[in-house]
Amino acid sequence: MTHTGNIMVGIDMGGTSLRALVVSPENEILAVDKTATNPAQKPEGVIADIAGLVEDVVRAAGITRSALAAVSIGAPGAVDTEHGVVYHAPNLGWKKVALAAKLQKLLHVPVFVDNDVNVGVVGEHALGAGQGTSELIGIFVGTGIGGGFISGGKLYRGSRGAAAEVGHMVIQLDGPVCGCGNHGCAEALASRTAMERDVRAAIKKGEKSIIPKLMEERGKDRMTSSIIQRALKKHDPLMQKVISRAQKYLGILVANVVNLIDPECVVIGGGIAERLGESFVEPIRETAYKYFLRRHDARRVKILPGTLGDNAGALGAVVLARQRLAGAR
Repeated sequence: MTHTGNIMVGIDMGGTSLRALVVSPENEILAVDKTATNPAQKPEGVIADIAGLVEDVVRAAGITRSALAAVSIGAPGAVDTEHGVVYHAPNLGWKKVALAAKLQKLLHVPVFVDNDVNVGVVGEHALGAGQGTSELIGIFVGTGIGGGFISGGKLYRGSRGAAAEVGHMVIQLDGPVCGCGNHGCAEALASRTAMERDVRAAIKKGEKSIIPKLMEERGKDRMTSSIIQRALKKHDPLMQKVISRAQKYLGILVANVVNLIDPECVVIGGGIAERLGESFVEPIRETAYKYFLRRHDARRVKILPGTLGDNAGALGAVVLARQRLAGAR
């Protein structure tokens, strides 16, 4: 099949891997490729890797780079979307990196950059679990907890481009220290990082768990989403306790956001939701409904797992790039 016109490459840029999709004007994925992210490299090295990944995935799709309308990237951290600058990306060690300009110089096609969670939420709204809604909140649970807000069918950025940082809503004043420096943020209570901290602390105190054995068998030094899934399948009591506590906090977080914004839909995304699906989201949903101020029609607000998995960010980046190109015409 020959595709002409609005072909784009969408890239989801993570702290451990880069994932690229070639996407047709009909949102068909024509090719997928990925490579490891090396945070130890200087930004220029990572950007060169991104350029190489674009060349590889375009070649896999059977097209030339000149056929691309744009490359669009979801990058972790604080992003100036107008100028394509990543101001602060702790997982990469980046500060004020002109990603769009540097990559455009290598590829000679327009390059757009947005926050990684924003693009994931846009992807789920346009092409995934949130299709057809006008008001939507996305909450992505991974190493941290990020959020995005769709209002009137469009991504809402706020006055400084910092809207929907739901992971840093404080829900326990005397809670554990968050990476941001505050105490009791949702991220410090319910992210995968928080779950791993709680598991390690419990094991150190003498609680039994198969998690260390699972990590050793698979050569993992971190408690990944796949390790969590395997531990739950084997009915590990410590993992069940820790994830249940995290789900409760996430339910309270969802309720707080719903009470503030009253969306039609809340999409729970990220690595854990992708692995566990409805079994992860169902307890979050039930807790959230209990804390809604308006309970008589609480279930009109849909609380759903994302459906796009690893492709959410790259597809959302493409959707946002199309919007920006259309606005420039």
